[in-house]
Amino acid sequence: MSNLSNQLSSQPLDSGTKKTTLKKGALFTVFLVVLIDLMGFGIVLPLMPFFALEYDASPTMVGLLYAIYSLAQLVFSPIWGSLSDRVGRRPIMLLSTFGAVIAYIIFGLAESLALLFISRLLAGIMGGNISTAQAYIADVTDKENRSSGMALIGVAFGVGFMIGPALGGLLISDTVIHFIQTVFNNPFGDYLATHRYAVPGAFAAILSFSSFLMVVFKLKETVNTAEKKKETKKDKRRSILDPKFWAELKTLTNEPVLPIMLFGMFSQAFGQASLYSAFSLFCEKIWDMNATQVSQQFLFIGVVAIITQGGLIRPLTKRFSETSLYTVGCIFMAIGLVLIPFMPSVWLLSAALTVLVFGNSLNTPTLTSLISKVAPEEQIGRILGTSQSISGLGRVLGPIWGGFAIGVNAPLAFWTTGLLVLTGVWVGLRIKKAT
Repeated sequence: MSNLSNQLSSQPLDSGTKKTTLKKGALFTVFLVVLIDLMGFGIVLPLMPFFALEYDASPTMVGLLYAIYSLAQLVFSPIWGSLSDRVGRRPIMLLSTFGAVIAYIIFGLAESLALLFISRLLAGIMGGNISTAQAYIADVTDKENRSSGMALIGVAFGVGFMIGPALGGLLISDTVIHFIQTVFNNPFGDYLATHRYAVPGAFAAILSFSSFLMVVFKLKETVNTAEKKKETKKDKRRSILDPKFWAELKTLTNEPVLPIMLFGMFSQAFGQASLYSAFSLFCEKIWDMNATQVSQQFLFIGVVAIITQGGLIRPLTKRFSETSLYTVGCIFMAIGLVLIPFMPSVWLLSAALTVLVFGNSLNTPTLTSLISKVAPEEQIGRILGTSQSISGLGRVLGPIWGGFAIGVNAPLAFWTTGLLVLTGVWVGLRIKKAT
């Protein structure tokens, strides 16, 4: 029976039933896979600056630590997206989730800044999970329900950033370390006492391995790989850094608005990523917060994202156009970024974050949905992989700028980033005109 189950789970879904019978089950499985994986990501995200500071990293180096992950995604996301169109979604998700396991183990065992960089580089190379999950959702949803389907990824981000940072702050606390020492009264316990970041690293690795097992046993394939191999036999999977990639991209869709949409993905990703590096350093520098306290702020970010993308996106897309929601989201996100340095208390700082995250929770799923709708069905994985790669470019430059600017002048990082995010209003107007 188990062999039969495994065989069935690896078979492509029939095109006539993939968007009906298996829709809810498939969406729920993808949601859980991404959620569990992002919980691991959320655990280490707010801890990285403090871990790096133990090795005397400068603010710019902290920004580079965030950026190297996204640099690897910039190169590899379109490759994974294109491969998922050809060989199927499951193999790519298996590879990416298992690669995350290894990356988190290296993170936990790192005893130098160089090893921290290696762990984030590997995690970025294997970070094809999100774009492949988006392509999977596009496979099993119709265009009318695409935004709410894409919002599931946002909900997974929200829950991951709510539970993950809270767990990360807890796992490095003196209480947990003392408990581990008591249970493991041996050299292992002593090691964790002096290498407390090994605990969240190990826990994140366990979570990613759980995500890997869910793909193995629960996720059904949506791509007819036999047909795709014939269709893409001569297709060369190029990196976004290859000029020929952009020439080929123009032949995939006749929509001239696609490059403008991709710029929108870049600007909002830049703003979000700049926040990740600058905000932790801002809290440590201005508010004298420790890693646990900063993790609590990231928990708050997750709560707002869950409420918005889990409860509001679906009814809002029924009443307003995706283009309008994207444009309004950019305005809210820019306002939140500009307000952060002005806040006189932690509570008001959280209020500014609420505005920012609410905006980001509106613009990300709606723009992703809009991009998927201009992509030919047989190239959805590639187009969304390109979208994630463009986002990766924003996540490369955003943390570098955030780390550098926070070292020069704290408000500078947030004000300049807010201005860039505000260009999304122009993007929204161009999309509206084109559609």
